[in-house]
Amino acid sequence: MSVPLLKIGAVLSTMAMVTNWMSQTLPSLVGLNGTVSRAAGGGTCDSTLGLLPTDPEEGWQLYTSAQAPDGKCICTAVIPAQSTCSRDGRSRELRQLMEKVQNVSQSMEVLELRTYRDLQYVRSMETLMRSLDARLRAADGSLSAKSFQELKDRMSELLPLSSVLEQYKADTRTILHLREEVRNLSSSLAAIQEEMGAYGYEDLQQRVMALEARLHACAQKLGCGKLTGVSNPITIRAMGSRFGSWMTDTMAPSADSRVWYMDGYYKGRRVLEFRTLGDFIKGQNFIQHLLPQPWAGTGHVVYNGSLFYNKYQSNVVVKYHFRSRSVLVQRSLPGAGYNNTFPYSWGGFSDMDFMVDESGLWAVYTTNQNAGNIVVSRLDPHTLEVVRSWDTGYPKRSAGEAFMICGVLYVTNSHLAGAKVYFAYFTNTSSYEYTDVPFHNQYSHISMLDYNPRERALYTWNNGHQVLYNVTLFHVISTAGDP
Repeated sequence: MSVPLLKIGAVLSTMAMVTNWMSQTLPSLVGLNGTVSRAAGGGTCDSTLGLLPTDPEEGWQLYTSAQAPDGKCICTAVIPAQSTCSRDGRSRELRQLMEKVQNVSQSMEVLELRTYRDLQYVRSMETLMRSLDARLRAADGSLSAKSFQELKDRMSELLPLSSVLEQYKADTRTILHLREEVRNLSSSLAAIQEEMGAYGYEDLQQRVMALEARLHACAQKLGCGKLTGVSNPITIRAMGSRFGSWMTDTMAPSADSRVWYMDGYYKGRRVLEFRTLGDFIKGQNFIQHLLPQPWAGTGHVVYNGSLFYNKYQSNVVVKYHFRSRSVLVQRSLPGAGYNNTFPYSWGGFSDMDFMVDESGLWAVYTTNQNAGNIVVSRLDPHTLEVVRSWDTGYPKRSAGEAFMICGVLYVTNSHLAGAKVYFAYFTNTSSYEYTDVPFHNQYSHISMLDYNPRERALYTWNNGHQVLYNVTLFHVISTAGDP
């Protein structure tokens, strides 16, 4: 009876895409600031963004957003604004509001498309549960006491599914209601723009803000999830040498889109801080930080305004604060190998790899005591002390790269052309499993791979290219009253 529960969990996971457009992840980050490249391929739609001119005043923008049941791509085109509609500041505000509503409308269409089949499955599961309950009642006198009790116990295991089904149906009704509101807003805005006036503008703006708040509340129902898919790569820029790292702050508010860039894998001290992702794409508007101690490897991470990195030729972890331009704390990681003693399979002094996920700061490394197997340690971000460690039993030299999502370490053979995420270690249960999640290694040499929980995206440095991947997570939505 456990299979239906797992399938319903997978059904509910389709709502995970809400987080991408609500937290301004890959499409909005890239689409507003620069040109992106997409891997050539056929048959499937990338949930990525292909642009012609990046300025809405200059040309069309085309969003490839989803795939219909018949295999066709569902796209949304944003037509360039007409020059006659930009006579004054109020008209520009009106146009910006229309664009925001268009974005919400497009996202709602994608969500409805992706949940349609799953809704049908939920309804069939509800029918199946009712049928099973009826058969259980009818079998009261035809089964032995032991068999009847076993069947009754199995049925009781399915009882929590009822509340999940009801919550999913309620969420579906909410989606339909929200979509109708978006349609009404779009119609009102179109009429206002046609008349070149601004009657009721403030009221419409408040309605849009209220709608966004409700959508955000819906997205907050999503908790941690299990990795089930990695998108095709989105190339942001080709810059620097073959090895390096780039990242954003995983704890910064959504309005803060600064990018940090570190070229090379050893003896480096120069860190570039770009104001926005668009500036990074264009190579402009940056400041330079000169670290007091050089780094080793590419496993750095920016967390809550500080850079965490491995000091060159040591097992010392350094916490460098960008605003004060000073080292706040540094500490040796007990027994950790360094100086290419236990690197990933690609080498590059990658002995120590720092990561951040939804639960905090992690260090991935290995020691002589555990025979070169990967150790995962939870670190206190203030003191850099080890809170708890896990021995995964997986040899680090056999791994291409690794990343953490929701307390789970995912290991890839990303040094290979046909890469996969093929091993997962669960820190909450101290258990592991082998996985088979395709991972497209477009430029054949990944030397840095990190998950950003704020954007639900993978950041990679692949043979001198800075690349993003979207991720699909298995979610179970919490119902009202759950802890």
